[in-house]
Amino acid sequence: MFTKSSRKPLGLVAVAASLTLVATACAESDRGSGDGEQPFVFGAAGDITSLDPFLTNDGETYRYSRQVFETLLDHESGGSEIVGGLAETWEQSEDGTVWTFNLRDNVTFHDGDELNAEVVCANFDRWNNLTGAYQSSNLSYYWQAIFGGFAEPDEDFSTGESRYVSCDAEDELTAVIEISDYSSIFPGGFSLAAFGIMSPTTLETMEGQEVTGEEGNLTLPDFAQNAGSLAGTGPFTVEEWNQDQAEVTLNRYDDYWGDPAGFETMILRGIPDETARRQALEAGDIQGYDLVAPADVAPLEDAGFQVPTRDVFNVLYLAYQQESHEALAEMEVREALSHAVDRQRIVDTILPEGGEVATQFHPDTLDGWSGDVRTFDYDPEKAREMLADAGYEDGFDVEFCYPTEVTRPYMPAPKDIFDVITEDLQEIGVTVEATPYEWSVYSGQVDSGNCPMYLLGWTGDYNDAYNFIGTWFSTHNDAWGMDEEELFDKMTEVSTNPDEEERVAGYQELNEMVMDALPGLPISSSPPSIAFSSDIEPPNVSPLTQENFAEASWK
Repeated sequence: MFTKSSRKPLGLVAVAASLTLVATACAESDRGSGDGEQPFVFGAAGDITSLDPFLTNDGETYRYSRQVFETLLDHESGGSEIVGGLAETWEQSEDGTVWTFNLRDNVTFHDGDELNAEVVCANFDRWNNLTGAYQSSNLSYYWQAIFGGFAEPDEDFSTGESRYVSCDAEDELTAVIEISDYSSIFPGGFSLAAFGIMSPTTLETMEGQEVTGEEGNLTLPDFAQNAGSLAGTGPFTVEEWNQDQAEVTLNRYDDYWGDPAGFETMILRGIPDETARRQALEAGDIQGYDLVAPADVAPLEDAGFQVPTRDVFNVLYLAYQQESHEALAEMEVREALSHAVDRQRIVDTILPEGGEVATQFHPDTLDGWSGDVRTFDYDPEKAREMLADAGYEDGFDVEFCYPTEVTRPYMPAPKDIFDVITEDLQEIGVTVEATPYEWSVYSGQVDSGNCPMYLLGWTGDYNDAYNFIGTWFSTHNDAWGMDEEELFDKMTEVSTNPDEEERVAGYQELNEMVMDALPGLPISSSPPSIAFSSDIEPPNVSPLTQENFAEASWK
């Protein structure tokens, strides 16, 4: 098997044995003990966007889909190392272009179909041959990020050439996938929730169903909205998606090949407001929720709730879109703005304990992090001088976007963070035009280059630096409006180098190049918390926010 190591270990987070539970808390006294028949209700930060995980890039959708659809490879429980998923073992050719997956035997889909190499290949072939609006980056982001494009690129969506060559069923349980060239994206790319394997009957149901509408207002096909259409191999089946109530109901799959799920029924309920999530837990309406507000951690623990903290595997940043504002196109202005922001104040007052000011665009838990990047200390006086030297002694006006109705692992309180940065910028003479967007449209505005300045971040999908810096800085994209051909070419060169030692050194150099180009200001990396009631045996919490809820149970 092939795994990658971290510069700092990302170990399991012990959650149950070390917690002292206070049984007399008033919120707990009304709850009583659960049993296998009682639904486990988990408060998510929002509703899912599609029942088909291929058609999204949304973390809440993946929280649901990982319970239902399994991928060829996975991550160790509570950690970031690659392990077998539907493939028990795997190997790659010397040049990294041929991947052989040895599938688990006696695995059945929820509809009774059997897992074999042919259906694995049928899934990959289907994805590669999708046409029309399926090729919108808003619907097939991860396929394009990992495999480059489609067999027949649609000019309306400007997709690139496909890196996917073929998939062959060498025998019943051996699938061989060939790609055109080596990339450090693999094997991590094979673990992405977007590539959950679906049954042959499901694939037949999908045939002929199209995405309708226009870019920015696309309507998903029927199978992506109605639960009865889809069958995976995971420990839970999907029973219903109630979009009006923002709830997804999952049932235990009794014929699962691994250990059975601890709950007969699990409900994921979208509750965007973090205070409302906490109150629902305290009232006993839910038995767990994610992205606990830092100020709520200690009070919840004092009241007898379990609040484990994940390891750090994310980054929050302030982006400067260089094509949408003439001032932001000037390096000295971007440097001035970077000196103006008091990032330590954000870490100390808004982020959870354990948060750190970020110096580059990925956390120091990844190989490739560099101690030699250009850094920017908080210095408002210097920032004002630099603005004056750049010809903006009276400052300038700039539109600053931020998301609403959302909490992210890297951004627990978007409006509070926005307010701190706005105050800092106004101190040096920059007038901010606040532009809030609901999360459901925010990423589209950002990706289209409509926000001169904005807040965003990333939680890693797998343990490789390219998953962070390669996501943003491998080519020109409208979100950044940055033209740095030398950087783009270097990213391609490094990510396709099969020598791990040379690749890590290359990523260190790339982090230095990115901070020299200064497309934005890395703000912080922080450990998000997750909460459970005292009557729950929680799952191992994941630094990748990829919890397997089948591990959880009633105590």
